[in-house]
Formats: sequence, C-alpha cells, structure tokens
Amino acid sequence: MKAVHTTEAPAAIGPYSQGIVVNNLFFSSGQIPLTAQGELLQGDVKEQTHQVFNNLMAVLKEAGASLETVVKATVFIKDMNDFAEINEVYGEYFAAHKPARSCVEVARLPKDVLIEIEVVALVK
Repeated sequence: MKAVHTTEAPAAIGPYSQGIVVNNLFFSSGQIPLTAQGELLQGDVKEQTHQVFNNLMAVLKEAGASLETVVKATVFIKDMNDFAEINEVYGEYFAAHKPARSCVEVARLPKDVLIEIEVVALVK
C-alpha cells in the first residue's frame, strides 16, 4: 500500500492522504474545488467542477493513473438542481471513456462547496 502526495493538488486538510494505491488500484480521497495552494475557488458549480477535475487529474497522474483508467467515480453535490451543469462539465472529461458513476445530493460538503468527486482507477 502506498500513499499518494502531489503539490499539484490541494494538501489533505485532515488525517488522510490524497489517495492510496493498493496493488494496481488507486483510490482517491474526495476532491473539492480548492486550488493546489489550498485556496477555495468561489466560482459557480461549473467552475468548481473544473477545479475538482484539475485536482483529480493531478492525483491520478502522481499515482500512475489517468482519467482514461478511472473505473468508478462518485459525485457528491449540494443541490441536485445543479446536476445538468455538473454533467455537462463531467462529460468534457469523460467523453469517450465513461466509467461507472454514482451521484448523490448531500446536506453539506467540506467548506460548504458545491461538489466533491472521488474516483477509483487502474494504475498503469
């Protein structure tokens, strides 16, 4: 088991790692719209979703994986009314490759963000 850490994504803000590699699988921690410097992106749900994907791509790269090797994504959103906008941005990153996905509305997310995504991916 190996912990993943990159300065290209926000540092963990608690007692956890950005992700863990076990055998040939990478499990990311949930990524929220913080910049790599740890600053909260205050944009709308589309802007926040793009930042989440920037963070995911950074931790995936550090783990030896990529969006193309993601097998499962879990999306947590603050308001299901934002689903169409989130799905539009999500589709920009998962166009040809479409991993399994769950999407749930939650009462509250860390730092009151609008979206959080975690993934499981194959390591190359």
